Amino acid sequence: MKKVSYLVLFFLLILSLVGCSSEKTTPPSATDTQVKSTEIMISAAASLKDSLTEIQKNYGQKKLEVKLTINFGASGTLQQQIEQGAPVDLFISAGKSQVDALEQKNLLVKESRVDLLGNDLVLVTGKDNSKITSIDDLTKAAEKVSIGTPESVPAGKYAQEALNNLKLWDALQPKLVMAKDVTSVLNYVETGNADAGFVYRSDAQNSTKVKVVSVVPENSHKPIVYPAAILSATKNKQVTEEFLKYLQSSDAQQVFTKYGFKTLTK
Repeated sequence: MKKVSYLVLFFLLILSLVGCSSEKTTPPSATDTQVKSTEIMISAAASLKDSLTEIQKNYGQKKLEVKLTINFGASGTLQQQIEQGAPVDLFISAGKSQVDALEQKNLLVKESRVDLLGNDLVLVTGKDNSKITSIDDLTKAAEKVSIGTPESVPAGKYAQEALNNLKLWDALQPKLVMAKDVTSVLNYVETGNADAGFVYRSDAQNSTKVKVVSVVPENSHKPIVYPAAILSATKNKQVTEEFLKYLQSSDAQQVFTKYGFKTLTK
């Protein structure tokens, strides 16, 4: 009987060991295998919305472990948000002055700064507008002309500079409709709330409701450059550096070109 008892106990012991072993080798669930993502906060000029949204999707498919969160707005407004402590890893401005201001306050990783893109400033009207065919026509054929607020919107600053050099600024002052960003300028023209407006070529290209009647002469304003830089307060420097490098790659630059931007990086 003792031998039988010992055999039973031995058999039970073997079963328990097999059970433990099977528990240890159970395949992990889908939840267990999920990769913990790192979130990058990006502040970008409103004119980049379409192109960066596509790039955001493309990059997300390449880098499952990285989550891109993008805040679009007027470059001057985004600059102020950063100065006030907004948690931003990467800033892409439509003008140099905003990035210069942040650099002077030591809020950027200086060596990360790069001139990412270029653009053209154009005059647009509604598709059916036949009265305005040039910038000179604005003085007599337009009741309302929209530009971005020059103090916070780089496109508005370029427009103001160009109109001053073309000797039209003073004459157009009573007709100007200021907008919070270049996207709003485009919307005013699309909806008929302005007869014409100054926007970037990239914005005009992606609208079916406006037409470009004139490209503003490049020698009438400073070169349009979109600089990008990493914020010194970032806690994800390496991951942000990798994304900024991707923005300079041929894949990303092809997307920017598709949306009407000029490539500057090599």
